[in-house]
Amino acid sequence: MKTPLNVPDAALTDAMRFTGAETKREAVVRVLEACNRQQRVADLIANLGTLDFATNDEIEAGDLDAIALLAGGM
Repeated sequence: MKTPLNVPDAALTDAMRFTGAETKREAVVRVLEACNRQQRVADLIANLGTLDFATNDEIEAGDLDAIALLAGGM
């Protein structure tokens, strides 16, 4: 998608140098990808403690229930 941008020369020159990009377009794309990746990681870290995993006892209880169902169905 073509989008005209007014980017300060110094910022674009730095972006090209830091990313190793050979073109202005490549520099902008690489910077956007890096920014998006950073945000995804930050979101993952922020939500890391919110996942509710089953305890070992809960897993074993479920295994015993499954074994009982299989044994009863034979």
